[in-house]
Amino acid sequence: MADVPGPVSDFIVGEIRRARGAGGMTQEAFGRGAGFSASHVSAVESGTRALTMDFIRGADRAFGNGGIFERLAVKLGTPSWFLPWLDAERGATQLRYFEPNLIPGLLQVEHYARVVLRSVDSLTDDEVEQRVKGRMSRQAILTGERPPQFVAVLDEAALRRTGDGIGGIMAQQVAHLIAMAELPHIHVHVIPLASGLHVGLSGPFALARSGGGVWVGHLENQLGGDVVDKDDEVATLQARWESVRNEALPRRQSIDLLKEVESHHGPQ
Repeated sequence: MADVPGPVSDFIVGEIRRARGAGGMTQEAFGRGAGFSASHVSAVESGTRALTMDFIRGADRAFGNGGIFERLAVKLGTPSWFLPWLDAERGATQLRYFEPNLIPGLLQVEHYARVVLRSVDSLTDDEVEQRVKGRMSRQAILTGERPPQFVAVLDEAALRRTGDGIGGIMAQQVAHLIAMAELPHIHVHVIPLASGLHVGLSGPFALARSGGGVWVGHLENQLGGDVVDKDDEVATLQARWESVRNEALPRRQSIDLLKEVESHHGPQ
C-alpha cells in the first residue's frame, strides 16, 4: 500500500506513538486492534518500515477515534482521491503514463513540480511544499531495488512550453527526462507536433499492472481523479494507450528529440 510522504509520516508516527503511550497500550495490544503484528508496529515506530495508509487506518480502528489520523494524513500530505491510485502505483510491476500537457509526476524535477502545483491558486505555500515533497518521495519506486517497468508517452507540446522564468526549469526538466530515459527499465516516447490531432488530446491517463497481473487505470481531471478498475473501462484505456503509443516516436528517436528540445531551452 502507498507510503505516506516522509515529513508527514514522521509527524503522524510520533502522534500515534504518543496516543498509544497515553492509552497505556503495548505494541502488541495496539497491533491486535490495528491488524498488525507487534514487530510490524515496532518497525513503523522506529522508522525502519514505511508508514502506509493501511497502518494509519488500523491505528484509527485501534484507538476508535473516528478516523482522525487518516484525515490528518490527507490534510497534510495527499488528496484523498489520489490515495487509491498511490496504492496501485506503489505495488505495480508495470506502469504506463500518457500526458499531453505536462511531464508525468514520477518524472518531474522539484522546480518543475513546484511551478505546476503553484498554478493551483487554492493551495497555500505550505500545501504546495507538502505536495512537492510527496511527489518527490513517490519517485523512489523508479530507483529502488526492484523498480517497475515504466513507459511514458508525452506530447512534444508539453516539452516546448515556455514563459517567464520557465526556460531554465524546462532545460533542467528535459535533461532529467533524458537521464531517466537512458535507464533500462524506463522508456520515454514523444508524440511529435507533426502528428496533429490524436485521441490522447482528450486527456491524460495512467495504467498500473499489479504483481498478480491485474491492470487498473487512473483518470485525472480538474476536480480530482478516479481509479478505473472495471474490465470494460480498463480495456478502453488499454486501447487508448495503444493508439497514443503508436503515434509516438521509437525510444532512441524520442531521446534525440529530447536532446534537440533541451538545446532549444538553452543552458540550465
